[in-house]
Amino acid sequence: MPETIDIQLKKGVLGLCVLAVLARNESYAYEIASHLSEAIGMGEGTIYPLMRRMQSDGLVATYMVESPAGPSRKYYKLTDAGRTALAAQASEWRGFAGAVDALLDALPQTQPTTVEEA
Repeated sequence: MPETIDIQLKKGVLGLCVLAVLARNESYAYEIASHLSEAIGMGEGTIYPLMRRMQSDGLVATYMVESPAGPSRKYYKLTDAGRTALAAQASEWRGFAGAVDALLDALPQTQPTTVEEA
């Protein structure tokens, strides 16, 4: 079975991903979680504590919107601090991802299928 990217790596960039989603559209937590589940395979349960932390850190602000089909929803939007954090984190991510890409680009074109023991 092939190994996948470690869940801790995904959790490490989850905040950046949430900021990027909110930079496009204000949204409620379940919708953000659904989008990230499709995009990077993160589960819904990790979003709610992160959203509370981002709110207490001043990166997002909230407002309530009445729903015709149920209870009101808490919507999240980026604050100025959130936009600043997004720009800084995106820059850091691009530098990191570029370095990883350079390492991967340096791999030989064909990989051996077995590992010989020394």
